[in-house]
Amino acid sequence: MTGTIINALPDIPRVCTAICEWLACIVYVAVIYRRVPLRRSVVVCAVGLPALVAVQYFAGMMTLPFWILGMFLAAAGMYLIILLGTGAGKRESLYITARAFILGELVASLHWQLAMFVERTLDRAPNTLEINALLVAVYAICFLVAWRVENGNFSQSEPTLPTVSTTVMTVATTLITFAMSNLSFVSTNTPFSGTVGQEVFYIRTLVDFCGFAILFAQQEQTRRIASNLELASINAQLKSQHQEYLQSKENLESIGRLAHDLKHQIAALRAEVDPGHVAKGFEQLEASVQRYSTQQHSGNPVLDVILTTKTRTCADHGITFTAVADGKLLAGMSSMDIASLFGNAIDNAIEATSKLQDPQQRLIRLALYGQGQFIVIRVENYYDSTLRTDAEGNLRTTKRDARSHGFGVKSIRHIAQQYDGEVTIRTDDHWFTLTVLIPR
Repeated sequence: MTGTIINALPDIPRVCTAICEWLACIVYVAVIYRRVPLRRSVVVCAVGLPALVAVQYFAGMMTLPFWILGMFLAAAGMYLIILLGTGAGKRESLYITARAFILGELVASLHWQLAMFVERTLDRAPNTLEINALLVAVYAICFLVAWRVENGNFSQSEPTLPTVSTTVMTVATTLITFAMSNLSFVSTNTPFSGTVGQEVFYIRTLVDFCGFAILFAQQEQTRRIASNLELASINAQLKSQHQEYLQSKENLESIGRLAHDLKHQIAALRAEVDPGHVAKGFEQLEASVQRYSTQQHSGNPVLDVILTTKTRTCADHGITFTAVADGKLLAGMSSMDIASLFGNAIDNAIEATSKLQDPQQRLIRLALYGQGQFIVIRVENYYDSTLRTDAEGNLRTTKRDARSHGFGVKSIRHIAQQYDGEVTIRTDDHWFTLTVLIPR
């Protein structure tokens, strides 16, 4: 160590540093998405506290090079608490550990700086009650504020998926922050070091706070970018559904004209030839044509196109699709929203139902009706598989490319919210029921 600190303050007690590191881990275990049972999280955290205390006392007995090793061991202990206590991935755990480490350093430094200030103000050593009261107050306020702040910065329903570059940047920020905040304890002969005891702790607390603020801003920016990408994906899906509706409408008009012409041609042929077996063949032809000429008539032309198209898709997959809909209730909804809402809902039902082996179970029911001051849209389908949803009720996609899929229910929620509505999902006795309530 080079240089001497004037009026050097006592070092932070090792037990205080360990408690701060442990509480920082608890904060992030509470705010991020947990994939293991609560009991396992509790056991891991309970074992983690004495382990961190032991590591800190071990680091305190070492010389400077080994002290740095001890701090890395403490960080490794925090990493294991987060990894085992939440079931997070390795990269995600490293990303969270870097943030937790700076939070623990910040609170430990702030608490000890305040404790030394109180001792200097009282002009005497505070008694045990005063020391414990200050410790509890500072820790409670700081970690509750940290929990409140970070709770809105992480999702409890989806894993945190930092990129490699984001993780590297976070770890680098943590290392730089830790190095700069402790530089004065290594050498006072640098442009960034302090020489007075209280000044050294002020620098340490301020640098740790800046580091935590940088990491907070980084995560907030990452969340904002992810939200914008998700919104862009939903909007792209909305446009795709609308384009599908326009194409379906054009196809239906063409098929309708074709069916009308064929009916006249069949009638003319029947007038000329009428053997029994030929007549039977013409009846089969007429029935086939009738399949394509049949259209839904709900009272809303956009919904008619969607229901007619989906009815034929269901027929192609051997799915029994029944729809009872009062389309006039949708008069105040845009054609794009109608196409996207009903298209997504029915497509999700078709995707789930088409996987069933038993044709008798391939059932989809749709109802659109008014109830009181609400428009009720209900889509039900039979399923025979394991469904996974997050805390917000969004279905987790079964496709490998999770980033590009799984927006069906989110898109429906997005549309419902535009009309001050809400979406509920219920599963009962192998029936999946999606209900959308929209105020009239």
